[in-house]
Amino acid sequence: MGSQDILSTARKALAVNVDKSRYGSFAEIGAGQEVARYFFKAGLASQTIAKTMSAYDMTFSDEIYGREESGRYVVESRLHKMLKKEFNLLAERLDQERGEHSAFFAYANTVATSSKPNRSHGWMGIRFQDQPRQPANEIFIHVKMKDPQRLQQQEAIGVLGVNLVHAAFFHNKDYRVFVSHLMDNLNAQRIEIDMIHFDGPIFNHFENRLASLELVAQGFTPAVLFDPEGHITQLTENFFHKSVLIQRGTFRPFTKTNAEIIDAGLAQITSQSADGTSPQVLLELTMKDLNKRDETNTIDTKDFGDRLDTLKTLNHYVLVSRFSLFYQLKNYLRQSTDGKIYIVVGASLLEKIFDEQYYDDSLGGPLSAFGQLFDRNTQLLVFPYKTDKICMTAKSFFPPNTLTPIYQFLTSNEYIVDISGCDHVDTSLHSEDVRMLLSQNNQKWEELVPKKIAQLIKEKNLFGYKK
Repeated sequence: MGSQDILSTARKALAVNVDKSRYGSFAEIGAGQEVARYFFKAGLASQTIAKTMSAYDMTFSDEIYGREESGRYVVESRLHKMLKKEFNLLAERLDQERGEHSAFFAYANTVATSSKPNRSHGWMGIRFQDQPRQPANEIFIHVKMKDPQRLQQQEAIGVLGVNLVHAAFFHNKDYRVFVSHLMDNLNAQRIEIDMIHFDGPIFNHFENRLASLELVAQGFTPAVLFDPEGHITQLTENFFHKSVLIQRGTFRPFTKTNAEIIDAGLAQITSQSADGTSPQVLLELTMKDLNKRDETNTIDTKDFGDRLDTLKTLNHYVLVSRFSLFYQLKNYLRQSTDGKIYIVVGASLLEKIFDEQYYDDSLGGPLSAFGQLFDRNTQLLVFPYKTDKICMTAKSFFPPNTLTPIYQFLTSNEYIVDISGCDHVDTSLHSEDVRMLLSQNNQKWEELVPKKIAQLIKEKNLFGYKK
């Protein structure tokens, strides 16, 4: 869609106001009443707005919506309470008067603005009837604001809120189209949307996992997170102050080698931990590995579903990202946790990590990239790469002469360490080997993957398995 086809924020608000079948309320916490303001300014607001409110005082807010167990206000649970409370009030007070011809809606947001980096974020959503006296539908998103000034952040929230309301009413047939309109009159330098969820009868044909991937595909966020159950979730909500162990891969499918390496890494970390605690495991794969291997370069939804279904059996979080370089991934995670970050890599990958050509497009080159990757709370855990002829480890790896001093500094100060206890692990086997055996109908593939994953592959005919 070209810029000439995008409605202005004012025209979107007016389009909603003109529709006499819509009637609802706006509840906004933390960033003024920027969304409601657009609807008031557009004209004909009396046809659309039953109530607007902003419970800034925490005591007032708790009295209206109830206190959160965490004591926090900018959280998903607060948003759901707001949507439920405001929508139910509309139905209770206005159904008899206008329920027969009005489709009710409640828009809500809870937002924290800040002039400090990585502090500004919020939750917003809408609960609405598609037709009068029909069951409610719901959409909610998590957003990060990137403008340096609070007033700019408030303005961006206003635009995004109008986009959400307008798309809920006029673009609710296709999740790709819906997602594309969320960033109308905005850009990724101002707003990041890292989570979206649809619920309700008109969205029964929507796949929330694919809608979330669309946020990454359309450049609205560099990454999305799935919880151990395979549901979309938000990074900071789950990793705040926590340590994390990351393994990157294609996981087509996840192999016993992957599992053994994670177990060895966790065992080493736990043995060296003062309190014996283990980090949360995070499996990360990139969008380029999800695209179809043809000229369309679109998301292979079947392949992605196969992978996420099998990874659910492991009880790990899964991150899908656009990051090609390790320091980019680490910087993104560091926005959500100050805990220890452990990155598991194969020794054969050290050659690429210490190849200067990969940092040609990075401001500051390899020196800057390594400085960003290795803060005091980040460690690279290296598992050996073994063949019949070689056994490569962090200790036996020799980088180019220009990077040797950096590598020596990182290894001597234990920013890069070998994972012990991996001698029995056959690191020469990969996902490609499993897929090749599957294509040949060779039952040996079952020996290369965890038992639960093998069972699921056979039950659901995943990765091309044929009975």
